[in-house]
Amino acid sequence: MDSIFDKNCHGDYSRRESGEGLLAEEEGTLWNRKETPTPTCNSFAVCLFQLSALVLVFLVGTLFGFHWRGDLDGLCSRHVSQYSTVMKEVGIQYSLQEFNGSLLKENVFRQDAGPDVDAAWESLGVNYRSIRVPPEDAEKSGLANDQVKINAKYGGGFPANVEGLHHLHCLNLLRQSLYYNYDYYHAKGEGPFTNNDYILRRHVSHCLDIVRQELMCTVDSGVLGQVWIYPENPEPYVDFNTQHRCKNFDAVRRWAEDNQLPQDPPSDFLQPPSEGDRIYIQMP
Repeated sequence: MDSIFDKNCHGDYSRRESGEGLLAEEEGTLWNRKETPTPTCNSFAVCLFQLSALVLVFLVGTLFGFHWRGDLDGLCSRHVSQYSTVMKEVGIQYSLQEFNGSLLKENVFRQDAGPDVDAAWESLGVNYRSIRVPPEDAEKSGLANDQVKINAKYGGGFPANVEGLHHLHCLNLLRQSLYYNYDYYHAKGEGPFTNNDYILRRHVSHCLDIVRQELMCTVDSGVLGQVWIYPENPEPYVDFNTQHRCKNFDAVRRWAEDNQLPQDPPSDFLQPPSEGDRIYIQMP
């Protein structure tokens, strides 16, 4: 019995071993075929195409990189500022400028009320009239189609004010309203001072809050260092004469000056509101 069992087992084992060996050989042959494929024209073409695509992507990226480096001013202004006709017509550029932060050395903009200081502020464009925004720029400039329009026979478009010059107008009104200037301008009764005291106060507080919001919106993230003053007995003092990267204000001002709407426009210069246009029941 043992010999028969041994014989059968040995036979079964041999058959299994032989079958597994054949299977292993077959699998090994198949595996080796996969591992060492024969190069073909198709695979070479695919590799060449992929390499060409990578080179093309690199060249296009380099080209765009150089273009953006050349127009960083435009890219920056488009990112942080509302689009407007001014941006398109003037072209915003930046340059380093040092602020005059002197405490005791006054310049013409800081003088007490009088003709010289008024002329200096006037030269900044604080009282310029509106400009025209073409219809094709209106939506991109944040203007709705039902806002006030210029009559088509006078060129069409939208009347608008350059906002930065309005900020300066507000700052000028705050200067005129300082306690040591107020009586002078109130007595002259010009500009905002032609209104009664109730409206004048609201105008001043409106300007104060506009300047607040603008300063918060464009918060300066620079720092003010300190310097030593008084050699005999040194003490620290904040240095307000700092450098800033500023827009080309003079170019914007000149454009706004050159593109002012007529000082005395005809009575039908503005197009009457159309049916469905929003008309507010009070000042927004």
